[in-house]
Amino acid sequence: MVSYVNALLYGVGGLVVAGMTLLVALQEKLVYVPVLPGLAKSYAITPARLRLTYEDIWLRSSDGVRLHAWFIKLFPECRGPTILFFQENAGNIAHRLEMVRIMLQRLQCNVFMLSYRGYGASDGYPSQHGITKDAQAALDHLSQRTDIDTSRIIVFGRSLGGAVGAVLTKNNPEKVAALILENTFTSILDMAGVLLPFLKWFIGGSCSKGPKPLNFLVRSPWSTIDVVGQIKQPILFLSGLQDEIVPPVHMQMLYAKAAAHNNQCLFVEFPTGMHMDTWLAGGDHYWRTIQEFLKQHVPEGKEDVAASKSSL
Repeated sequence: MVSYVNALLYGVGGLVVAGMTLLVALQEKLVYVPVLPGLAKSYAITPARLRLTYEDIWLRSSDGVRLHAWFIKLFPECRGPTILFFQENAGNIAHRLEMVRIMLQRLQCNVFMLSYRGYGASDGYPSQHGITKDAQAALDHLSQRTDIDTSRIIVFGRSLGGAVGAVLTKNNPEKVAALILENTFTSILDMAGVLLPFLKWFIGGSCSKGPKPLNFLVRSPWSTIDVVGQIKQPILFLSGLQDEIVPPVHMQMLYAKAAAHNNQCLFVEFPTGMHMDTWLAGGDHYWRTIQEFLKQHVPEGKEDVAASKSSL
C-alpha cells in the first residue's frame, strides 16, 4: 500500500515537473506561431495579388520595435469605417487576405492589418507585453491620419487577436468606437487545460475553481475575461459552435461578463462555424450581422453619405 501511494505521488510529481518544464521552456512557441509548418515567415502574397489598393506601413512601437502593416482601402477616398484587424496566433496577415477582400466589399470599409512583432515583416519577438504595445502603435497611427474618419475605428480580433483587441479597446475609450470578438478564449490560463488537460489542476484563469499553483509561470496569460467587463464601447461576439480549438463556452462566458456591465453587447452563434472559417461557414448571415451592428453603433455621418455617393 505504501509503495502504491509513493508511486502515485511520484507520478503526480512527475506531471507537475513536466508541466513546469513545458511552460518555462516552450510556452512562447505554443502561444505564438509566426511560421506555419512547411511555410516561410515571409508573406506568400500581398494585397496587390488580389487587386486591392493598399499602403505598406512601417511603425515603431513605444519600445522601439519596427513593425509592418498593410492599410487596405476600399477606394482611395473612402471615409467609411476603418477596421483595425488583429489576427490569430498562427501564420501571418497574408493568410487572412481572402477574408479581408470580402470584408472590404461587404462592409464598405477600410482595413488595417498589423503584423505583431516577430510576425511577417515585423522585427522582434512576440510577447503579451510587446504585442500590447504594437496594437497601441497601430491605433495611434490610425488616429493621426487625416484621410479616414477617425471617429469610426472598429477593432476586430479573432482568437488571440480578440485578446489583443479587448485590451486595446479598454485602454482607448476615446479612440475605439466598437469591438468585434470572434472565437476568442477567456484566457491562456484556461486554454492551457484545454490543450494539455493534466495542466487544468495546476493552471487556470479567474473562472477556474481552486488554487492554481503554476499560474505564476505563464508569461502571456491574456486574461480577456478580466478585461471585457471593463469595456464601455459596443461589443459584437461572433461564435462558431464547431470551434475545434477554443471551446464555444469561452465566448459565452466572455459575453456574460461583458453584458453584466455593458448593455451594448450582442452575441451571435454560427452553428457550423469552426475556429478559422466562421466567416465562411456563416455566409451572408455572418456579414449581415456585422453590417447591422455597425449601422446601429457606428453609423455614417452626413458627410460620409455624400462622399460615398460622389464616388459612385
